[in-house]
Amino acid sequence: MANVLTTGTSALIAFQRALSTVGHNVANIKTPGYSRQQVEFATGTPRDVGVGYIGSGTRISDIRRVADDLANARLIDSGGELARLQQLSTLTGRVDSLMSESATGIAGQWSNFFDAVSALSSNALASAERQSLLGDAKALTSRFQQLHGEFGRLASEVDNGLVAGATEVNRLAGQIAQLNARIGSATTASPDLLDQRDQLITELVGWTGGTAVAQDGGAINVFSSGGQALVVGSQASQLTTVSDPYRPERQQLALQAPGQTVRIDERAMGGRLGGLLEFRSQVLDPTQAELGRVALGLGLHFNAGHAAGVDQYGARGGDFFAVPAPVVSGHAGNTGSARLSASVADLAAVDGRNLVVQWRDGAWSASDAGTGAAVPVAGTGTADDPLRVGGIALVVNGTPAQQDRFLLQPTAQVAGGLAVAITDPGRIAAASPVRVDAALDNLGTGKPSGIRVDDAAHAALAAPASIEFLDGDQYTIDGDGPFPYTPGARIEANGWSFVIDGVPAAGDAFTVGPTGAGSSDNGNAALLAGFDDLRLLDGGNVSLNGAISGLTSAVGSTARHAAYAAEAQAVVHTQAQSARDSVSGVNLDEEAANMLQLQQAYQAAAQIVSTADTLFQSILGAVRR
Repeated sequence: MANVLTTGTSALIAFQRALSTVGHNVANIKTPGYSRQQVEFATGTPRDVGVGYIGSGTRISDIRRVADDLANARLIDSGGELARLQQLSTLTGRVDSLMSESATGIAGQWSNFFDAVSALSSNALASAERQSLLGDAKALTSRFQQLHGEFGRLASEVDNGLVAGATEVNRLAGQIAQLNARIGSATTASPDLLDQRDQLITELVGWTGGTAVAQDGGAINVFSSGGQALVVGSQASQLTTVSDPYRPERQQLALQAPGQTVRIDERAMGGRLGGLLEFRSQVLDPTQAELGRVALGLGLHFNAGHAAGVDQYGARGGDFFAVPAPVVSGHAGNTGSARLSASVADLAAVDGRNLVVQWRDGAWSASDAGTGAAVPVAGTGTADDPLRVGGIALVVNGTPAQQDRFLLQPTAQVAGGLAVAITDPGRIAAASPVRVDAALDNLGTGKPSGIRVDDAAHAALAAPASIEFLDGDQYTIDGDGPFPYTPGARIEANGWSFVIDGVPAAGDAFTVGPTGAGSSDNGNAALLAGFDDLRLLDGGNVSLNGAISGLTSAVGSTARHAAYAAEAQAVVHTQAQSARDSVSGVNLDEEAANMLQLQQAYQAAAQIVSTADTLFQSILGAVRR
């Protein structure tokens, strides 16, 4: 009878605990990272009764956490990559919107500006066209400044994201280290603690990318995608942010180790933080630099063309745009007194890349700031022989020390500082500095046209000159010559040239002289109107207009590729989640079936206990009689 009671009682206890486990599963069906638990039963120790062994019921041998380590590892890995790609896609999409939307993009204002230049070339004396050109020029520079400001705000978002991310990484890593200590000190690890740790690891890898590696004793070590240890046993590393040594306003990631702080670049970090760093270096910085390169090309070449013309007061044109110089920043660790000043030497050679210029072993060298690839350097750094690198001239003032370094940003800040330099519409140099006229008594049909300035610095550019045809095949210039004449060919002298339409006759004369005040000549405006189609960039292979279109298209393409990659990774992650859930997820139908089965078993065990009680009461009743 005691054996019956023991058997029934053991069953009651086992089934009650099994029911509690089923209830625990159901209660945590929505808990992130929860793995269902399964009760393992075993028979009790049998008792020898002489003629054989009688069982003593059942017991719970284990409450097992149902998990597949490989499926969990795939889920963690895919989650970190998804977080990186989603972060990259979201931010890149915002840059794409800024560049492509008519309300924020540069293309519309660019077209308006050159349309206004064309309108002025059709009516060079009109004050309305001059005022319109100034207005469109200011609108264009304002759009450059607006985009530069938006990019700056995105850069601040990246910095804030790095600071917040480092704080979150430290919190998660600390909790994982604490759980490692608790799990390692326990005889048997709690399934719920294991789930909690796996969930924290999933969240941590979502910030940093990387892997989780189990070690002896039950602890799990976590490494970033670049192999940096974030958690080792019960010890957690500290992630922090430090100022960029060249640009103190910019934040970088670093790991704090005993006695030192080690900077981390984008290649060593995945997850959201890796996405932030990749966006900044691969999308934001290049876009800002290319926008600045276009602004630089516009400003410098338009200024040069404008200086070749004459304004309404008869004066040579001044700078139409105020163009910022390239920026050079010294490394925070420099010990010498050297300072570098920069100017553009060859715009066609400027590609917008940031360069590091270094003084080492008595010589200057340069490298790409992003890749470290060497870049050729010429010159000594004096005012007469400046350093020449990537189309930029650098003059060194002061004395550099060994290993002193400087960051050269040729175009990164130009768009933010480009401005219109003139306010008086009359100062727009629409006229050519020289004009050509045909003598009134010419007998031929020749008409001068297309006069242009080929050498604005020529000393005799504005000097009066007379061209006289001896016959239809030769002419003189101020009595010099004769020179052979080819119909349609340009007649050149003193830095100017023009063509003759029609057929000049013997004795026909043409005079070239300076353009005076109030001229209706539109020669320079006509040249300026075609500047957006001139191939001025990339060694003379890309026009300014083409660079604008190329930049907008490139950003759009990058945004699309980032979105496609994020969408594809989302599918991979969903599959990994499904694979994990198929093993570890709670199935309500299955749990309901288990609950019904255990309920019935519990009731049967209770009946066994009741029967044992009835037998015992019968014995007591017999003894009382």
